[in-house]
Amino acid sequence: MSAVPAESAVEVEGVSRRYGRRWALADVSFRVPAASVLMIAGRNGAGKSTLLRVLATAIRPDRGRVRVGGFDAVREREDVRKRTALLSHHNYLYESLTARENLVVVADHLRASRDSIDGILAEVGLAARAHDLVSTFSAGMRKRLSFARILLQQPRVVLLDEPYGALDPAGFDLVDAFIRAFRERGATVLFATHQLERSAKLADASLVLEDGRVVA
Repeated sequence: MSAVPAESAVEVEGVSRRYGRRWALADVSFRVPAASVLMIAGRNGAGKSTLLRVLATAIRPDRGRVRVGGFDAVREREDVRKRTALLSHHNYLYESLTARENLVVVADHLRASRDSIDGILAEVGLAARAHDLVSTFSAGMRKRLSFARILLQQPRVVLLDEPYGALDPAGFDLVDAFIRAFRERGATVLFATHQLERSAKLADASLVLEDGRVVA
């Protein structure tokens, strides 16, 4: 099966997704060049989270086609999952494990080296809490650990759903730095946010959704 052109990391054509009688996405189409940053804006319920979940293969579109990294998100789901990482509203962390143990689980699942774990925890500002249970963490600390997990995965496409949520001003700066770092490493970043003025300075392009449709 042929891949999409190298310059396109994500290709969405006529994608629609329905929940009951409501269309969360309706005929959405766009392309994202490799190693670029796309900001996805829109009011609550506009379809931002649904779009990211479709790209991450967490849910399937009812209509249309999605290709990520040259792979079909429905027929080649596992290939897409190997190349993408999603930071969603649900952190999927193991509360009864320490921060470091959470990353060990991820590393072992990926069959990756554990050697970088301590450095990554330091990078997200959690070195001093590496051996503390996640159940003792604040919402912002959990968000930082979720970013650490993405760094460990080394994805080609990074999907961030409201990455600034639950973070303090220092955390905001950390998110900005991560988005820039992902792009510098050659990854493509798509992030949904309400922080429009801040995010516009990071993004190469923007996509605005309203009632599941692309309006700008």
